Amino acid sequence: MSSATIAKTDLDGILPLIARGKVRDIYEVDDKTLLFIASDRISAYDVIMNNTIPQKGALLTKLSEFWFSFLSSTIRNHLVSIPHNKTIFDFLPEELKQEKYRLQIEGRSLLVQRFKTIPLEVIVRGYITGSAWKEYCKSGTVNGLKQLANLRESEKLPEAIFTPSTKAEQGEHDENISIQQASELVGNELCSRIEEVALELYIKCAKYAESKGIIIADTKFEFGLDEQTNELVLIDEVLTPDSSRFWNLASYKIGESQHSYDKQFLRDWLTVNNLNGVGNVSMPDDIVEKTRLKYIEAFESLTGQKWN
Repeated sequence: MSSATIAKTDLDGILPLIARGKVRDIYEVDDKTLLFIASDRISAYDVIMNNTIPQKGALLTKLSEFWFSFLSSTIRNHLVSIPHNKTIFDFLPEELKQEKYRLQIEGRSLLVQRFKTIPLEVIVRGYITGSAWKEYCKSGTVNGLKQLANLRESEKLPEAIFTPSTKAEQGEHDENISIQQASELVGNELCSRIEEVALELYIKCAKYAESKGIIIADTKFEFGLDEQTNELVLIDEVLTPDSSRFWNLASYKIGESQHSYDKQFLRDWLTVNNLNGVGNVSMPDDIVEKTRLKYIEAFESLTGQKWN
């Protein structure tokens, strides 16, 4: 694994860059295939920090690969199958084998099939926390759905719930919407299918994670649609600390906020220093290292693999 940290990729036009998100840079390989490269960028409160979390992109990539494999018997995914005797570079232009490009691609990239993206953030919540807790405290609802009375912060919900949000453009904010609004966006039949599949995936993964000492409080899935077969396809990233809220089962306590395997050190530091949502911010070294170690801990706990 390369020790180089990647803040921003540059393939010198060998492949067209079609999108640069908060973490991933997406390149077009051909009309059916994309290259996702996970950088080491990190954002909090919708602002990307000036400096990076070394190895974060590789950790996210390897963890997504683990979950894609774990769920492969349940749902099709967008990964291009690479034979054991091949590497990702066998599917890319020859020029990208040069060292300066290898350092940007190797170990942190996914080669994926292109599908029609369904314009929903498919959020499943098993515990009441975050924005759901804030709404519940005000109105007793989550995404407009009435919940049981007297729930406590971080409590497990009687059943996991589907709480969709809009899929915002870069620089915009996702917006929580009702299932009715989601149905209006994508159609009743497709929305029902998405809800059913997302809940099935969450329940399967949450059960597995709990056996490894981790609670998946909530997570975000994204789906594509194979327009030839009308089949749902799991896309983007899956169950990483960037797309999910992971808690340590051993230290879990109902009635308070929990320590998460994600950007908590960064968010706490920003909050204490009144830097929430402020641009042009660099993290101190200790926050960088504590955050990196949390990502590694999540990876090792869930996969059973040693990070090196």
